[in-house]
Amino acid sequence: MKKAVHFGAGNIGRGFIGEILFENGFEIAFVDVNETIIDALNACGSYEIEIAEDGQRRIPVSGVRGINNAKNPEAVVAAIAETDLVTTAIGPNILPFIAPLIAQGIEARQAAENKNPLDVLACENMIGGSEFLYEEVKKHLSEAGLAFAEEYIGFPNAAVDRIVPAQSHEDPLFVVVEPFNEWVVETRGMKNPELVLDKVHYEVELEPFIERKLFSVNSGHATSAYTGAYYGAKTILEALQNTTVKNNVEAVLAEIRSLLIAKWGFDEQALVDYHKVIISRFENPFIVDDIARVARTPIRKLGFDERFIRPIRELKERGLSYQYLLQTVAYVFTYKDETDEESMQLQALLVEKSLEEVVKEVTGLRDQELIAEIVAAVEAN
Repeated sequence: MKKAVHFGAGNIGRGFIGEILFENGFEIAFVDVNETIIDALNACGSYEIEIAEDGQRRIPVSGVRGINNAKNPEAVVAAIAETDLVTTAIGPNILPFIAPLIAQGIEARQAAENKNPLDVLACENMIGGSEFLYEEVKKHLSEAGLAFAEEYIGFPNAAVDRIVPAQSHEDPLFVVVEPFNEWVVETRGMKNPELVLDKVHYEVELEPFIERKLFSVNSGHATSAYTGAYYGAKTILEALQNTTVKNNVEAVLAEIRSLLIAKWGFDEQALVDYHKVIISRFENPFIVDDIARVARTPIRKLGFDERFIRPIRELKERGLSYQYLLQTVAYVFTYKDETDEESMQLQALLVEKSLEEVVKEVTGLRDQELIAEIVAAVEAN
C-alpha cells in the first residue's frame, strides 16, 4: 500500500486531503502538534466524514495514524524517508516551521539511498505555496542534500478548494464538509508524474486556476464575511440573506470576472456559472459558517498579494473597475473581533497612527493614488 505523510490533522487535512488520499489507497501519517487529535488517530486508526447535503451521508476513512512532531520529530523524519507523497494543509504562516523536518526527511531518504522520486504538495490558500515551502526547506539542507532534492524531490504547486466550517463534536476526529471539492496540481513541478491521484486535476500551468480560485472563492467568501459583519450578521448564510450583502458579493465577483477574462482569457459564461456555484456553496443550509472564522486575520487578508489588494492592483493597471472591491476593503478596516488577535492589532494601529500610514503599512502599497482611494473609502463608512 502507498504511504503518505500529511502535515496538518485539522478539519481540512482530515476532511479533504485525507479523504482523497484514502480513496487513492494510501496509508496516511498525519503530523500535528494537537495532542488530542494525534492520540485519537492512533487509538482509532480511522474516522468519519459527513457530507453537508441532503441525507448527510458519511464516509469512513481508515488506515490512518498520527505523529506528534513536537514530541516525536524523529518519527516524522523516518516517515518522510520512506513515504510516497508528502502533503500539507497547515496554513501559509506555518510552512516555515515544518521546513526543517522536511529537510531532515529528505536527507534521511538520501542516507537510505531511497531514490524513488517524491513530490511535496503544499495545499494552502496561497499562490506558489509549494515553491515557497521549497525555498524554506533549502535553508535547512546541506549542499549534498540540496543536490539530492534537486534531482529527486519535487515541490509542485497546488490549489485546493473545499469549505470546512468551524465545528466541535464529541468525537474529535469527526468532521463535516461541503459536497464540493477541487484539488489541482501543477505537473511541471512534479518529480513523480506517474503518481496520479483520482479526483485530482493536473495542469501544466496552475497559476490561472489558482487565481480563479483565490480571487473567486477566497475573495468572495471574505467579502461575504466582512460585508455581513458590517451589517450585523453572525454567519455567512445569514449575511447572504441580506440583499445588500449579496448584491455586494455578486458585484465583487463581477469585477473578479473582468480581471480573469482580461488576464487569462477565461470564457465569460463559464466564469458566470462558476461564480453562481460559489455563491450556492456559501448559501448551503447544512453548513453554519461563522463570520468570525472567515473574517479572522484581517491584516493578512489585506496583504499586497492577497485576495483584495492584488485584484484591485491588477484591475487598476488594466483600467477596469474595482469600486466594489474597494468598498469591501473599507469594511475590512472597520471589522472588529475581540477574539481575533489581528483584528485587535489592526484597530490598535488605527488609534496609534493616521489612516494613511496604516493603509500603507498593512497593504504594502506605494501607489499614492490607490492609497488615497482606500483612505477615502474607509472614511466614507
